[in-house]
This record gives sequence, C-alpha cells and structure tokens, in this order.
Amino acid sequence: MTDALLLLFGLIILIKAADFLVSGSRSIAAELGISPLVIGLTVVSFGTSMPELLVTLVSGLDNNADLAIANIIGSNIANMLLVLGVAAIIRPLPVQNSTVVSEIPFSLTAAVLVGFLANAALFSDYPELSISQLDGGILLFFFLLFMLYVYKISRENEEEEPSVPDLGRARAIFYVLLGVIGLYFGGRFVVDGAVSLSMLLGVDDALIGLTIVAIGTSTPELVASAVAAYRNQTDIAVGNVVGSNIFNLLWVLGFTSSVVELPFEVISNSDIVMMIASSSLIILVLVSGRSNVIMRMHGIVFVTLYALYIVYVSLR
Repeated sequence: MTDALLLLFGLIILIKAADFLVSGSRSIAAELGISPLVIGLTVVSFGTSMPELLVTLVSGLDNNADLAIANIIGSNIANMLLVLGVAAIIRPLPVQNSTVVSEIPFSLTAAVLVGFLANAALFSDYPELSISQLDGGILLFFFLLFMLYVYKISRENEEEEPSVPDLGRARAIFYVLLGVIGLYFGGRFVVDGAVSLSMLLGVDDALIGLTIVAIGTSTPELVASAVAAYRNQTDIAVGNVVGSNIFNLLWVLGFTSSVVELPFEVISNSDIVMMIASSSLIILVLVSGRSNVIMRMHGIVFVTLYALYIVYVSLR
C-alpha cells in the first residue's frame, strides 16, 4: 500500500509541477510574441514531457531500462489514442496542413527510427539489443533538426496573433522554478514507487511503465489538450500531443540513452509496432477525410483502441 501511495503521490506532484511549468513558460512565450502553434509544439510540449524525462532518466540511472523505455513508448501511445481521443470527443480538432504533412509524419519517422536503432544489433554478430549512447546521439541530432524546423515555422508565423499572457513576469518565472523543483522530486517518487510496486505484485517493470506510469505521466498532456480543446484552442491541443511525442522519442529517450545505455527487450517491439500504427492511423484519418479534422467519432475509436491495448498488455 505504501508503494502505491508513493507512486500516486509522485504522479500528483508531477502533474501539478508540469502545470506550473507550462503556465509560466506559456506566459513568458506569449509575452515574447510567439504564435499559439509554436507554443504548443515547443513550450507546452517541453513542459508536459518533463514528467517522462524525469521518470525515464531516473529509471535509466537506476538500471531500470524496462521502466525507462516502457514509459516513453506507453506515454506516446497514450498521447495519440487517449489524449487526442478525449480532446476530439470534447471538440472536433481541425489540424493545420503543416501538421498533417510535416509534424505528424516527423513523429512517425521518429518512432520508426527508435524501432530501428533498438533492433540494429540483430544485424551484427553480437545481437544484444539496446539503445546505446551512440543511438542517443543520433536521436538528439534529429531532435535538433526538429527544433530548426520549429524555428523556421515560427519565423513564418510571426504575424499570427499570439496567446495573451495571463501572468506577470515575476510570477511566471516563479512558476517555472517551482515546476522544475516539483518535477525532480515527483519523478524520484514515481520511479521508487513503481519499482517497489512491480516487485510486490510480481510483475516486470515494463508492465507498470506501459500502464500506470505511462498514463500518469501522460496526464499533463491529457489535461493540457482537453482544456485547450474546450477553449477552442485546437492548435495547442494537437500541437501539444505531436510535439510531446517527438520530444519523448528524440529528446527524452535521446538524452537518457546518451547518458546511460538502455538494454532493450524483444517483447517491447510489439509496443513499438503499436506506437507506429497509432501515428499511421492518425495520418490515415486526416488524409482520408475531406478536411483535416479529427472528428468525435474518430476520438471514440481512438479511446476504444487504447482500452483494448491496455487489456492486451495486461494479459500479455
């Protein structure tokens, strides 16, 4: 019971800390005249990806690679099916052409790249699968390319009306600092609680990472996108999910694996396939319709598929 409470307490701290970080960062970015789409792809995505970064990094340093990798893959699947699904149920989500032809395919490419790097050892004489420090450097290189792309579209959207900041500068900076501190301690509590709980239940770290921890660390994305959809800020709702997925794969996993090598289990390939399939499904939904809109019916299908996936992982 104590382990479960520690995990729950850590998740609550992570969610609240991410909220502080996003609120403060978004206010500062809006004050600087940054467009809503770019805020969603960068500031909000970075803030809502901080729980994944802290959990993954701490897990990697504690030699819990299964938890580290499962957290990233599980969070991305939750983002695409659960978060986008719930946001679309609240309000149909129009998606900009640039997101359809560039950002979502970039997210799909990042998922395929991670799958390739994790299994690259199969083509060598020493088939011990892992995401190595060299692989981490490759992921960070592609993350740099993504940031250059974001910089390019931010220049193109300079005339777009920015979001109105709702915080003073001093309060915004205080929120950012409070968020960073909370994320550190929340991440530590989540990892310790998850590892202890998996030992107590007699299940592997990957199951806890793909379900409880993944959903928990995806809660900031869920809250941010749901609120943005309710307020009709659909650019932020969609940009947050797509940007967060790219951050998770290229920045979080890239940074963590560049610090410490992460052994990879073959069974996790089925989860990578699910992650790739989820991105492909979103692209299919958008290109098959007359307009780039994720409808409520699509959202219901996404959430249903996610529920079926959780059942499959649990039975597996």
